[in-house]
Amino acid sequence: MPTYQYRCADCGAELEAVQRFTDDALTVCPACDGTLRKVFSAVGVVFKGSGFYATDNRTKGASEAAKSETPSPDAKPAPETKKQDTSPKKHTAPAS
Repeated sequence: MPTYQYRCADCGAELEAVQRFTDDALTVCPACDGTLRKVFSAVGVVFKGSGFYATDNRTKGASEAAKSETPSPDAKPAPETKKQDTSPKKHTAPAS
């Protein structure tokens, strides 16, 4: 059963109540008989793993979509490495 937070509009008292989804919301403050209001706050949800937001299933398109994601603007670019020339060199004869 979920836990709901309430705050009194008159005295500011806060309380939590464990209620069923089908139960009516509390409306009377137990401290001052004032009006209670539900308090809504952010819920901490963490999605882990790859594939979220790209597609709903694991297909070839999902892996390609994950590869094509652009890095964040705060990300530092990878240091550049110089390639060594491994191609065969042609020796030319000096001009006469």
